[in-house]
Amino acid sequence: MKTQQASETAVIAQAIELEYFHGLFNGNVELLRKIFHPNTLLFGDVKNQPYAKHLDEYLDGVSNRVAPKDSGKPFESEILAIDVINSIAVAKVRLQMYDFNYYDLLSFHKLDNKWRIVNKLLTHVDTNLK
Repeated sequence: MKTQQASETAVIAQAIELEYFHGLFNGNVELLRKIFHPNTLLFGDVKNQPYAKHLDEYLDGVSNRVAPKDSGKPFESEILAIDVINSIAVAKVRLQMYDFNYYDLLSFHKLDNKWRIVNKLLTHVDTNLK
């Protein structure tokens, strides 16, 4: 069980790095669509303002903003934790982009042998948390 869990954790980490982080950095909506389930909901707060969107609304925002790679502002990303139980998982990640320090909790479900984000919780904090 531990070996399979470690293997699945590695697959999720690779998807986060190659699809989620890379997609956000480059503003690549098609890459982001590969990791998100089409019915994903996104909730959270940004600078204490409530945030709630459906995936298409979120991706529309990504496609209509200056990509972090072109913004001239720092971009940092890191995976803080991944917890896998059977066909579900939760990843805690940190992203510094634009003038924001985001923490995301990404819920995954393994569907058709692929790990997909089915829910994203996000918040901006002024300092780094671990």
